[in-house]
Amino acid sequence: MEREERFFLAALTRCPGLGARRLATLLALADAKALWHMDPAELAMRASIPSSVCAALASLRREAPDLPERIACASGACGAELLVMEDSDYPLILKEIFDPPMVLYVRGTLERAARRVAVVGARRCSPYGTSLAREFGEKIAAAGLTVVSGGARGIDTAAHRGALCAPKGKTIAVLGCGIDVAYPSENRRLFDAIAERGAVISEYAPGTQPLPVFFPARNRIISGLSSGTLVVEAARRSGSLITAELALSEGRDVYAVPGSVLSPTSEGCHTLIAQGAKLTARPGDILEDFGLGTKAPRGARKSLSSEERKIYQVLSFDHPLTMDEILMSLPDGEIANLAFLLLQMELKGLVIENEWHAYRRAERE
Repeated sequence: MEREERFFLAALTRCPGLGARRLATLLALADAKALWHMDPAELAMRASIPSSVCAALASLRREAPDLPERIACASGACGAELLVMEDSDYPLILKEIFDPPMVLYVRGTLERAARRVAVVGARRCSPYGTSLAREFGEKIAAAGLTVVSGGARGIDTAAHRGALCAPKGKTIAVLGCGIDVAYPSENRRLFDAIAERGAVISEYAPGTQPLPVFFPARNRIISGLSSGTLVVEAARRSGSLITAELALSEGRDVYAVPGSVLSPTSEGCHTLIAQGAKLTARPGDILEDFGLGTKAPRGARKSLSSEERKIYQVLSFDHPLTMDEILMSLPDGEIANLAFLLLQMELKGLVIENEWHAYRRAERE
């Protein structure tokens, strides 16, 4: 699609009632520029579009006749690329959902066929939830999967930051506003970092302010980009549960972290588990479903560094050890980067971490 056409299509998506399916029908009749300028009566006659939608389009053109040009200028000013569904970079998995976005504004690099896991949860989360979201984000990204979340406070932010802590970790923030709008404002630098290692994306034009109505629609993109969705903490009624339900409706995997029965932010996760979501206590529960970190590849122990070999020697298959217990068992005393070394060994399939954050060998010898 030519550049000018893209911005006319982007303008059409701002018309209430013109969803992806209806727009696809219209585009079979005429290109986006012609549709933007078409007389409402002709549009209703040729495409059997409800009169209310035709009236909404006419109103949009009266109020913002230069909307396509304004979108083009705003996109250029913030360095956004405008993807449409026919582009080779448009994610294949996102095309499969019921209502895929016709356009995506992208800052960064959105890989077409990357494997992704969504990590979502409460904005007002506990320290327990924050810690777990960061850990899951880091280990999922370290294993080569891309972490998708919504850029919000709480669990989303922790998951993004965790992914960025992993060497070469990638993450995607899907916003419910324009990609040039930092919401929340304290995440402006985080969004810049995400764009360098992944992408910040939105279906809303630059400059669009965050409104409550935009976030449920944003959630379908989060789940739609992802093969699986992990809910770390969520209240009984929350946007995170909407994301999980959307994932289920598309036949995607849903994971949920259990928490205290006394915590309101665990009620949503417990509900999901009762409904069949996979109870998830450690990143390996997800990585195993992707065929990652389940079994040590042949010769993996030969590639261990001297420090990793010392750690491996104090571990056993039957008796998991905490990090403190590992340090006490090492003959040479403390290893400063023990957590990182254990993560690398887990990714090699040599070590398994249990739900109590204790480690054992992955295989009995």
